[in-house]
Amino acid sequence: MNTRRLDIWLVSAVVLHLLISIWHGRAHDGGHVALTRAQSAFVYTVIVIGPLAGLAIAFFSSRIGALIIATTMAGSLVFGLINHFLIISPDHVSQVTAQWRPMFTASAVLLVFSETAGTLIGLRVARRTQEVLS
Repeated sequence: MNTRRLDIWLVSAVVLHLLISIWHGRAHDGGHVALTRAQSAFVYTVIVIGPLAGLAIAFFSSRIGALIIATTMAGSLVFGLINHFLIISPDHVSQVTAQWRPMFTASAVLLVFSETAGTLIGLRVARRTQEVLS
């Protein structure tokens, strides 16, 4: 694949992740799964704004933007795995109100896939860009 094609994949990963995040946020609201202030700050800065900022920066510097996307997606992945699947808390998939559990779980699982893809694609674009610069 060429760098241009990977950039299209990078844009797609960020946009898809944003859409899934919005859907997951709706499941949080519907299931009355509140976040602490620290969790909310992480969600808004790293999970929502981080990949979008990385994408904006990628228009000026593909490598730096891709690295920001990879880093924020990796951070989002770790955060989601811990909070949705490992630590039993109101944010764990098994603890959400029964009515909202299917949507919450499905969106949490899709976030794992989108964040893994975003991390890998971001790293690949950054590496390809570095090779071109060398």
